[in-house]
Amino acid sequence: MKLWAGRFQKETDTQVNDFNSSITFDARLYEQDIRGSIAHATMLGRQGIIEEHEAEKIVEGLKAILEDIEDEKVEFSLDNEDIHMNIEALLTQRIGQTGKRLHTGRSRNDQVATDFRLYVKEQIPTIIDMIVDLQKVLIRKAKANVHTVMPGYTHLQRAQPTTFGHYMMAYANMLRRDVTRLEDCLERMDECPLGAGALATSTYPVDRFQTAAALGFTKPCDNSMDAVSDRDYAIELLSSLSILMMHLSRFSEEIILWCSWEFKFVDLDDAYSTGSSIMPQKKNPDVAELVRGKTGRVYGSLITLLTVMKGLPLAYNKDMQEDKEPVFDAIDTVELCVPVFGAMLDTLTVRPKNMSKAASGGFINATDCADYLVKKGMPFREAYMIVGRLVNMCIKSGESLDTLPLKDFRSISALFDEDVYEALQLKTCVNGRTVYGGPSEESVNQQIQLMEEFVALHSPKQ
Repeated sequence: MKLWAGRFQKETDTQVNDFNSSITFDARLYEQDIRGSIAHATMLGRQGIIEEHEAEKIVEGLKAILEDIEDEKVEFSLDNEDIHMNIEALLTQRIGQTGKRLHTGRSRNDQVATDFRLYVKEQIPTIIDMIVDLQKVLIRKAKANVHTVMPGYTHLQRAQPTTFGHYMMAYANMLRRDVTRLEDCLERMDECPLGAGALATSTYPVDRFQTAAALGFTKPCDNSMDAVSDRDYAIELLSSLSILMMHLSRFSEEIILWCSWEFKFVDLDDAYSTGSSIMPQKKNPDVAELVRGKTGRVYGSLITLLTVMKGLPLAYNKDMQEDKEPVFDAIDTVELCVPVFGAMLDTLTVRPKNMSKAASGGFINATDCADYLVKKGMPFREAYMIVGRLVNMCIKSGESLDTLPLKDFRSISALFDEDVYEALQLKTCVNGRTVYGGPSEESVNQQIQLMEEFVALHSPKQ
């Protein structure tokens, strides 16, 4: 018999029962559900809402159920619809009528909201730890490649010289914001719905501060309707995870380009590549491609939950049962992608000669050539036009700016002298950019230091 069967004179249709059931996916909340029930039962006993000995009996019964579930001795039933009803039914089977007192002063609405918050709250630090581990890989790569000159791009066209170390720190900074977004989400969601009831709390003297503290929340939710009827914390999590995956997808795209024969800036380790079933020469960047592909899956989870919630009146609606699967899937996807991406990055081989060769083409020192003239007194716009003419001259003659004869420089401006060749060397161009945040050795080392400080603050304490 259903736990809510008193109002009904007919059994639930089998098709409706299967359609309505959530136990196939919300079973993963068993530990959070039992913890919430233990906190609730303990509070009921302390408040005198039920007898202390009854509360103790309930708590012991719940602990035994938790142990049996973890030992895989429990099989959940579709007839009991969800994880909450399954556990309550098991409890009543084991300890009798006392088990029926557990739900006093509580609704499944505040129960599921509490379970779900607990789950999300516990997953965020795990994801943060994974991101920090990835940042450590980026720091190692940056330290090893402070002097590795490569072309920087805009519009996927060679633009200005930078270093591989500078490139790595760009992604490390993106990931730092991903961490702080997740921390912000965690701080905002640290409120407990338990005790809100269906929407209007209870006539029993329920102590919501006691249960919130017992479950590790900072405080109870201030408004009982809000407590059970919003999932903005889950949407915020999915938004943060979508941005994280966007960063990983962009990085994946660059790795896919870099390891192609057209670039050959990096080689992927064999352990993080795959081959072709027909083309024996192939070495495919499947890890990067899958991360790029799975990004769309996380985006889909965000759009799913935004769409579910967009038209719902207060308070709880059955639509909100659809909140869990997208969140579970997004968390699973991120926790699958981040570690394998970090391992792939950690094991790839950088090809400095190929990067340097690419940086030597495409006139990426053209801005530095203009700056050379500006430092000799010429207005920048005039210098810009002159260098544009020089580039055209080089294209016609097959030269580059650093190989163009001095007489050709001087045919366009008398300000050019022998020191122009030193000014146009790529390492000069890179290390001359000492502005905060730039690609010079000094600047990148400063960025690495700041990132190491951030990582140290966010690494698990030994």
